[in-house]
Amino acid sequence: MSSERRTLMHRAMPMLMGGSLVKQIMVGLVLGIILAVVNPEWAAACGLLGSFFVSALKAVAPVLVFVLVAAAIANQQVGTHTHMRSIIVIYLVGTFAASVTAVLASFAFPVPMELVKDAQTMAAPGGIAEVLRNLLMSVVDNPVRAIMNANYIGILAWAIGLGVATRKASNQTREVMNDVADGVEFIVRLVIRLAPIGIFGLVANTIAVEGFKALVTYAQLLVILVGCMLVVALIVNPIIVWFCTRRNPYPLTFLTLRESGVTAFFTRSSAANIPVNLSLCRRLNLDERTYSVSIPLGATINMAGAAITITVMALSAAFSLGVQVDIPTAILLSVVSALCACGAAGVPGGSLMLIPLACSLFGIDNTTAMQVVAVGFIIGVVQDSAETALNSSSDALFTAAACLRAKRLEEEA
Repeated sequence: MSSERRTLMHRAMPMLMGGSLVKQIMVGLVLGIILAVVNPEWAAACGLLGSFFVSALKAVAPVLVFVLVAAAIANQQVGTHTHMRSIIVIYLVGTFAASVTAVLASFAFPVPMELVKDAQTMAAPGGIAEVLRNLLMSVVDNPVRAIMNANYIGILAWAIGLGVATRKASNQTREVMNDVADGVEFIVRLVIRLAPIGIFGLVANTIAVEGFKALVTYAQLLVILVGCMLVVALIVNPIIVWFCTRRNPYPLTFLTLRESGVTAFFTRSSAANIPVNLSLCRRLNLDERTYSVSIPLGATINMAGAAITITVMALSAAFSLGVQVDIPTAILLSVVSALCACGAAGVPGGSLMLIPLACSLFGIDNTTAMQVVAVGFIIGVVQDSAETALNSSSDALFTAAACLRAKRLEEEA
């Protein structure tokens, strides 16, 4: 991109991104609640605003991931380090630690659930082999279909392949890829500015349709789920960050929760929150070659919240049916939950469809397991929002931790 065009874009950004987005989101939240209480009919109608905002993010996110990853890899100099190995290790450790946290909480506070009768029949993975097969087939999906269906595994595979193949292309070709990436990113920033209006519509519609009573029926199970996510977000993740940075992790932790977690809480989609995380990493002055790959990758495999949901719901089902669960089986559940979480879709409710796989460890039949999934949808108003907030904010947190770790090691060398 020419210097004149870059200058024009940079001058336009303060006007487009002016003001605190978090404050505007909170205003939209409060106004949405007020409208739902005062006039539920109007509030339900405002759900169109929320649907429009989320659909806009979901529409542009796959294209953004594809062009950003391809452009980042194509313009990466041979021999440069992007800290991706460290980030992937942190992602996996964080997801497994979250699952272990859920196991400990479930044993300490067992919550038998009232299973829903006549649960709808839904398709769910039949085993680990099927999950791995689905992941493998996603890698070789048609690139156009992958973008249309938001198949981020396939998108990443094609973007990485195209980026590697283009590294040997001419400078002009790689510059064109950068220009396309900048153009798509500019559109995404415009969409993000709609967040306060979109969240106003989402909150107003949810409360008007579901009502506050939607949070009462399964409050105890919900407390365990959200409590585990809070422990991971405020204790486990900061410990991981401290090991990486050897400094107070909480300023960075609270920053990512505020800037990324709040937005993800309401959009309920790790994929839709990718642009928000990319913008946050940019403002933190992280290595663009790293975060342009790690953030989209994290939306696919960094699923601590999903691991918690799968573990807690499966153990609750076991407790409800009187199944005796020993420590080795619980540890196996942690491993399975971590692996399954990596395959959870980055869309609302994606983790719930993997609960039957975890239930199969206890010999729970698929019909009963799908009743557990139905319970998950009942409490999904808060559970899925909290899960997505943890997942997405961790993407930015762990990316920053890996970059700061690399900087610390360079200074110590």
